Order: sequence, then C-alpha cells, then structure tokens
Amino acid sequence: MTAARRHHGPPSLSDRLRHMQAMTRPLMLDIIAHACRRFPSLGPSERTARIMRLIDVEAWADATLALVELELPLWQVRRIAYDEGEWHCALSRERELPDWLDAAVEASHVDLSLALLSAFIEVEALALEVSRPSVPTVRPASDPLYEPVGCENFG
Repeated sequence: MTAARRHHGPPSLSDRLRHMQAMTRPLMLDIIAHACRRFPSLGPSERTARIMRLIDVEAWADATLALVELELPLWQVRRIAYDEGEWHCALSRERELPDWLDAAVEASHVDLSLALLSAFIEVEALALEVSRPSVPTVRPASDPLYEPVGCENFG
C-alpha cells in the first residue's frame, strides 16, 4: 500500500465525507486520486472523460454513479431512498436477492451525492480489507541440498 493511500485511505475519506455539507470539485478529485484504482490506470479514455465532464458541470450524483460503474463493476445500486432529511444509499453485488439475504453496503448523508460517495468509499474499504491476508505469507527459502524422499514401506 502506498503512503498516499495509507494517509488518505478509505477510513479517513469516510470521515471527511461524513463532515462535508456539500460536494465540491476538489473533494471529488481528491477521492479519484486517492481511492480509485482503475481511473488512473485507464488514462484518457471515453469513460474517464465522461466522468470529468460530469465533474466539470457539477453533476455530482451522475459523476459518482459513473465512478461506481467504472471502479466497482460487480457492484450495483440497490436502493436510494430519502427519509427524515437524509439520503440512504445501498450498494450490492446481488441486488436481486431479498433484503434479508443481501450483504449490501449502506451509507447515508443529507446530500445525495455524498451518500452515494460514502457507500462507494465503504465498498472500497471493504475490498482493501478482503484483499489483505490476516497473516503475511512467507515463502521458505529453497535449499539447493534439499531433496524430497518417499519413506513409505509397503513391503
């Protein structure tokens, strides 16, 4: 993990999003720079250009949905709901399953785009946790004098 990803990792981005009142261009670009893996690797493509155009016109919810589509191709929006002054967003890998069977990632915020982006960051954090093993693996040093021997006696 790079130093930039550790410093601006998904947990700190989640905290920043939780305390933001509205989406801004610098915040969106910071999230793309520090939390997205596919966006920088694609370079200037049609999909990245579309996201940048949406950011330029401040279509935050559309830009976030396009970013989810690009970065998390196996995930889909399961639910977007507005209740008691907050937007609630759920992303899921299996949205056709009943709610009680689905392991959706949910987030909420007073701003729709920040609710969507918060769910996106939560999925990214989940993906980082899953990709790291709990115990690092170390390959044993191969000894040039080591030779396996069969020791079964069938006689």
